[in-house]
Amino acid sequence: MTKAVFLDALGTLVELEPPWVGLRRELGDAIPEQRLVAAVRAEMAYYKEHSHEGRDPESLADLRARSAAVLSRELGAEVDADTLVAAIRFAPYPDAEPALDGLRSRGMKLVCVSNWDCSLGEVLERCGIAAGLDGAISSAEAGARKPDPAIFAPALRLAGCSPQEAVHVGDTREEDVDAARAAGIRPLLVDREGGGDIASLEEVASKL
Repeated sequence: MTKAVFLDALGTLVELEPPWVGLRRELGDAIPEQRLVAAVRAEMAYYKEHSHEGRDPESLADLRARSAAVLSRELGAEVDADTLVAAIRFAPYPDAEPALDGLRSRGMKLVCVSNWDCSLGEVLERCGIAAGLDGAISSAEAGARKPDPAIFAPALRLAGCSPQEAVHVGDTREEDVDAARAAGIRPLLVDREGGGDIASLEEVASKL
């Protein structure tokens, strides 16, 4: 019997406005679009590989400063960490809140499990979906990032269930599906364009 549903954050519960949109507002029109987008993608790739290093306010500030340095180098223009952070905006997918409400009504424990720094809970709060969850576990908190299955250990403790009693919902095969399987947790791949196990978070309940 399923007792808990774990959900990835980016690409599953929340989506990211392309940061170059926000940076354009901050930097003006001097930098060509192609260069701006390429620089942001380089920064995003760097952050993705190092997000678990933002374990507390001090290390998070250092991570953000390093990420801003990558962006600045690629742009050939100085962008400080505050400007970079201000350009990063998340929003919940339309199906997130209804799905969480429906799963909670069925008595499910709901935990966000994501490769993220220690600000994960704050991001979910700003997106208005933290109240629909029983908690959030970031790779920074767990000391392991997907596809390492160890990231699920604190989520299982929080949910008070065994791996066989949990389902993990995510949008990537390697980081979500493979990691969940390695942890003994049944995965559900969400692909809103089709091609996954589900096309909407509101379909999760029918798969339990």
